[in-house]
Amino acid sequence: QVQLVESGGGLVQTGGSLRLSCAASGGTFSVYVMGWFRQAPGKEREFVAAISERGVNTNYANSVKGRFTISRDGAKNTVYLQMNSLQLEDTAVYYCAAGVGVVTGRTNEITYWGQGTQVTVSS
Repeated sequence: QVQLVESGGGLVQTGGSLRLSCAASGGTFSVYVMGWFRQAPGKEREFVAAISERGVNTNYANSVKGRFTISRDGAKNTVYLQMNSLQLEDTAVYYCAAGVGVVTGRTNEITYWGQGTQVTVSS
């Protein structure tokens, strides 16, 4: 069983930045495609960003492309999401994820989920 523990969420103003961290334990971190999803109240959980097992390839939702950057540190078993130029529509609970669902964008194909961390963007 892999555990994903997130941190870094909080309240920021529009245009501000946050960096989310997801620390993995209990498994071999490098074998998983990792990524982030987010879910706003009453909305479907949606794909945000993905990074390949060794960090060579990345992919982003169009809504965050150019503003968010995903990275991973194999030595620390940690994946990051740097979020810049935050907008009101970025307000959501952000979930770290591991597994093939990060590639397909299908939440039912995610092997492991983090507990979620709240990001609130205000004007």
